[in-house]
Amino acid sequence: MRADAPPRVGVEPLRDETDTERLDRNLIELLQEVRVVQTGVQVLFAFLLTVPFSSRFDAITGFQRGAYFAALVGAAAASVLLIAPTAVHRVLFRMGQKAYMVEVSNRLALGGLVATAVAMIAVMLLVSDVMFGTGAALGITIVTAAAFVAVWAALPLHRRREVNAAARRARTPGRR
Repeated sequence: MRADAPPRVGVEPLRDETDTERLDRNLIELLQEVRVVQTGVQVLFAFLLTVPFSSRFDAITGFQRGAYFAALVGAAAASVLLIAPTAVHRVLFRMGQKAYMVEVSNRLALGGLVATAVAMIAVMLLVSDVMFGTGAALGITIVTAAAFVAVWAALPLHRRREVNAAARRARTPGRR
């Protein structure tokens, strides 16, 4: 670690970089991740905007209409939240607010991922209800929601707990 970079408590340095360099890298990585998700959400949102103009839309049930609206709102919210980090970066550009931008953009991206999951789960509910009926649709929706929770939340949160526990053990002398 460089002499001008303060050590981060409980975290082994993985790179030879200052806090400023780390913030630069974190913001670049975050904006790249958001770009990947943004495209998929925008395609989903565009598709959902065309659905009411199809000839069969008037024939859907109230339940399906609710699922459609949940998907539409989820996709709109995801678009707002996932585009926001770019807006935050542009508005605060060259103002020395990189730490703030990374923190806020991270929270916006996490919110955007939750909204994306809501939109995709609602789309699965709508499509599976149209194709197979409400009973099968509920089962498919539960499996879809469980997959999102397992892969997008439980898996990384489990690893986060493991890393934090290891860091605590490393900081506490005599405990291994």
